[in-house]
Amino acid sequence: MLRIYDARTSESVVAAPARRALTRVEAHAPGFDTTALRVLLVADVLARALEIGGTPVWAVLAGEEQVAELRAGAAALGIRPFEDRRDVGPEFAGAQLIHVVSRGDGETGGLRIDVAPVDSADAEGAPGDIDPATLRLALLAHPRSEPVHLTPAALADAGSALAHWRRSVAGWAVQPSRPVPEGVRQELRAAWEDDLDLPAVLDVLRRVETLDGLADGARFETYAYADRILGLELTREIGSLR
Repeated sequence: MLRIYDARTSESVVAAPARRALTRVEAHAPGFDTTALRVLLVADVLARALEIGGTPVWAVLAGEEQVAELRAGAAALGIRPFEDRRDVGPEFAGAQLIHVVSRGDGETGGLRIDVAPVDSADAEGAPGDIDPATLRLALLAHPRSEPVHLTPAALADAGSALAHWRRSVAGWAVQPSRPVPEGVRQELRAAWEDDLDLPAVLDVLRRVETLDGLADGARFETYAYADRILGLELTREIGSLR
């Protein structure tokens, strides 16, 4: 069961107490920059985790400025579309509401997830100039409570890791499929259900890559399963090897 740290009460709480009840995830992004994209990314990962657990999600964007740029940047990052809050009306009775906000933003009701800022001053170009999948991995590699300092070296490392994993997954895909080992599946779920600990999910994948005695078909299924929440298109290179 997914638990999150509620920044409003400073307590760990169940994200969706009523498992099958619709949960509204509202991402607050007052403008367009890398921090705003990180807020949307955290909201996207939260929605994925809830859906994997069987909870339907209503994803809403609360943005007043540069909304078109936000939507374009989010789409490039593999973030699924958010509805516009101005078009969805007031909150409805009994609905679970989770706000995802940049740390230091105004007060909100309901559960609140704070997202630390991103400093991309040293990165080359604007957010839109960075390879989106590389940027997504670079952001996911840090706990959302920690600021991220994007540098050319950090982005290069993320790009190399992503390219390596995609090639590995493409190679494993030609082998007979094997199920995700139950212990590994539980480890992945425990990681992302613990306050969306995506760095821990990435650590599991690194161990699985070189785990002795594990069939390549099981490595493939493990990476494909984890990608349901990571959204890195790890299977994109399947069929490209000759």
